[in-house]
Amino acid sequence: MDELIDILTIDGAPTGKTAMKSEAHRKGLFHSTVHIWFYTKNGEILLQKRSQQKDIHPSLWDVSVAGHIGAGEANLAAAIREVQEEIGLRICEKQLLKIGVFKSVQKYSDQLIDCEFHHTYLSELTVPIIHLTKQPSEVDELILLPVTQFQQDIKTPEMANTYVPHDKRYYTTILREIKKLL
Repeated sequence: MDELIDILTIDGAPTGKTAMKSEAHRKGLFHSTVHIWFYTKNGEILLQKRSQQKDIHPSLWDVSVAGHIGAGEANLAAAIREVQEEIGLRICEKQLLKIGVFKSVQKYSDQLIDCEFHHTYLSELTVPIIHLTKQPSEVDELILLPVTQFQQDIKTPEMANTYVPHDKRYYTTILREIKKLL
């Protein structure tokens, strides 16, 4: 789905300009997204398998919930909205712990250059996974995976290929911060 988003500088500062998401991706314009990693007190991480219809990384395992921040939308409001849309879960601001902003530049083709700042949050999943509702256009499957298994998977080349290839520092930070909360 195309949407209007705010355009940022290479350092993440607002430019005051907006563009459609498709244009930002076509031109390699920097913009913001939210990433929300859900974990359980049992030491599991909620992962989503991206829809096979996605343009980028179809059918790969990824962050619990992710999405673009709309033009003029607050980061926390976007996180709450995306959680509701993608997995049907209602949360509030106090359930989100921001752990950082990660710059990501991925060139998939001359027509698809994704330049993003991922505003990244953790949140405890306090409901059974069967109570979550997948958004079919975004999510094919949801699983709870032990943190230790996830850590092993992303270190093993053949298993790492089943996950979206995020920067090593990104995954290291996610794992470290979740382990602090367990």
